[in-house]
Amino acid sequence: MRIRAVRLDELGVLQDIERAAGRCFRDIGMPEIADDEPPPLDELARYHHTGLAWVMDDGTGTPVAYLIADRVDGNLHVEQVSVHPDGARRGVGRALLDHLAGHAVTNEAASALTLTTFTQVPWNAPYYARSCGFRLLDEDGLTPGLREIREREAAHGLDRWPRACMRRAL
Repeated sequence: MRIRAVRLDELGVLQDIERAAGRCFRDIGMPEIADDEPPPLDELARYHHTGLAWVMDDGTGTPVAYLIADRVDGNLHVEQVSVHPDGARRGVGRALLDHLAGHAVTNEAASALTLTTFTQVPWNAPYYARSCGFRLLDEDGLTPGLREIREREAAHGLDRWPRACMRRAL
């Protein structure tokens, strides 16, 4: 498997990965998350054009996971990282996060990665803390951009379940 920039003709595949990865939320009582639609093609294309969209392909060119990021308050913010269930539990998501960290240091002069996530979903906050070097941020640690992201998430209904911001120093 290898990490590479996403191609425009693969954006629909990213949506398919997102839908497949989301299904596991149904099993833990979060069907609204499972049914939430992935980002539209024009939004995914924006990530491609900003150079902040990568896939892990299976070696034959077919994406099995993807990561998109935004520039937020001088850091890179993980907007989404999704792994198709067929590629799960192989370190694929962690490899994409490590790739983003390398890009952040080398190309962006960023000092951290940030993300928002569910705190009580095992493959979310507990995983990011245990395996990926992220730490939970309290309210005092939130930058203006992270506060804005959290407000948008709350307006979208994501605060029905406990959520938090996390940061990985680089």
